[in-house]
Amino acid sequence: MRGDGDGFVKNPDGTRNWGRFGAAGLLLRAPRAGGGAVVLLQHRAPWSHQGGTWALPGGARDSHESTVHAAVRETEEEAGITGAAVRVRGSRVTATMPSGWTYTTVVADVAEPLPTTPNIESAELAWVPEDEVEDRPLHPGFAAAWPSLRAQPARITLEDMVDPAAVAAALPRTVDLGEHGFVWLQATGRDGRTARIAEPAEAPADPADNILLLTLDQVLS
Repeated sequence: MRGDGDGFVKNPDGTRNWGRFGAAGLLLRAPRAGGGAVVLLQHRAPWSHQGGTWALPGGARDSHESTVHAAVRETEEEAGITGAAVRVRGSRVTATMPSGWTYTTVVADVAEPLPTTPNIESAELAWVPEDEVEDRPLHPGFAAAWPSLRAQPARITLEDMVDPAAVAAALPRTVDLGEHGFVWLQATGRDGRTARIAEPAEAPADPADNILLLTLDQVLS
């Protein structure tokens, strides 16, 4: 039933969390002019919980919804970005409470930074460069989760490609590497069937030790 998730869940220590069936938010990335990614952030209205901080569009999950459905719906309501424009790449449970309440962050891309329309829950919405997110006063929950959600920039080269146009159409985008986190993938060439992803960490003595290998299926999925 629409809206049946609205309400608080109480923890044994008396603290409360919004969302009778948990909550979800959408971490939405888009390509940044000149390289890298921008992230859609919501400046929370002063009257809201933790008002004045920056976080992700999101809210309570209804009983019939998946976390993906809830996160995409909330983003449409709070930012005016429709689900048809969004490509989901993965998700993480980024908060768990003793009551069993959870918050799930759904990670997704759009082809470009889209216009936004804030509702009353937002003081403003902004596409923020990924490396500048931490410069803003973040909602404590989002601040705690951000290190595990941030995508490291990566370069891709493609060799012996059957359909390089298909790869070009799929990039740039976020790749979910599971326990290794996320990378933001951008093509620097089209001469490799296997994607060689260079991690941005300090270069090791042997450059070959600083390479992650992705199959073509992973790049195009």
